[in-house]
Amino acid sequence: GNPCIEVRVRPRRGNKPLCSGCGAKSSGYDSLAERRFAYVPLWGIAVFFLYSMRRVNCSCCGIKVEEIPWGSGKRSITNSYAWFLARWAKRLSWKETAEAFRVSWYTVYSSVEMAVEWGRKHLDLSNVRSLGIDEIQWQLGHKYLTLVYQIDSCSKRLLWVGEERKAKTLLRFFRWFGRERSERIEFICSDLWKPYLKVIRKKASGAVNVLDRFHLIQRINRAIDEVRAGEARKLQQDGYEPILKGTRWCLLKREENLTNKQNVKLAELLQYNLKSVRAYLLKGSLDQLWTYISPFWAGKFLDQWCSQVMRSQIEPMKKIARSIRKNRTLILNWFHAKGQISNGITEGFNNKAKLTTRKAYGFRSFKCAEIALFHTLGNLPEPEFTHRFL
Repeated sequence: GNPCIEVRVRPRRGNKPLCSGCGAKSSGYDSLAERRFAYVPLWGIAVFFLYSMRRVNCSCCGIKVEEIPWGSGKRSITNSYAWFLARWAKRLSWKETAEAFRVSWYTVYSSVEMAVEWGRKHLDLSNVRSLGIDEIQWQLGHKYLTLVYQIDSCSKRLLWVGEERKAKTLLRFFRWFGRERSERIEFICSDLWKPYLKVIRKKASGAVNVLDRFHLIQRINRAIDEVRAGEARKLQQDGYEPILKGTRWCLLKREENLTNKQNVKLAELLQYNLKSVRAYLLKGSLDQLWTYISPFWAGKFLDQWCSQVMRSQIEPMKKIARSIRKNRTLILNWFHAKGQISNGITEGFNNKAKLTTRKAYGFRSFKCAEIALFHTLGNLPEPEFTHRFL
């Protein structure tokens, strides 16, 4: 077989074992069969600690297996190795980590679970002043996860994961977060999902609710795509040249992200007086909104933009304008929060969360996905180590 190093461990003479229940020194009761604990490999060579666990006769807990400093519970690997695997599982998928170190997928999972549980137990929530609330689709069908992030300029991390995107989901977060901390929240960045807005008003009434600018652009892009698809069908039915074919991303991507081919296609398209083109130009003119410093003048510009859209006779865009008028305060709150929160960080986190779930070999349960997301995005604390192997 493969070469390995075996280190046989014996207790000091006269040393009393510690009770794994209460930690008190107790007299020995008997010894169990020798166990192997996998340690961090050295130069690719497997290392094992061999030790016969003692049972103690504790006056408080009764007969218990002793507590050992290098391992815990029934885990067949040492704590050092578990933390080593957990760190590698941030860089690789769990399956790749298991294959690289020749352990089972479950060993990697339990190591990550241990790291997450320790980190969540030692989480410091005293400096949370700004929250980002959003949802991502999880698994097939209409299955969602509600994600709550800290988006302060000084600290950005995932705080909480909830199944589904209902009002009761977000209520569970605020119950976990606590009333006192909720009262100290200054800014909450969210989309226009009504169940979220309702809970935010109820549980964090003192916070300024900000509509994330990304969500506004996302809604406008959906409207442009609807206009383009409808207009393309009508042109085809009327026998015109399919000039809108292959133009979807030309209209939806930011100008600086277009390829050379898309730039040429867009330049050709802009010569036509189409609703799709007018909708695209309206979206482009809205970019000026984010250059304002004063909420008052930003509001003036936003009102003028909405009036222009309402005269455009482009129904999907008019629907957006009506929504903007209805939620004008939430949009302008962005200017009050400018510089206080990390704008766009929620969407950046969501992209990482989607990547984490896509790499989720075997993440069939919510608990598994939750652990993976906390491990990747939670910026969780770790204990101090005498030696670090990564």
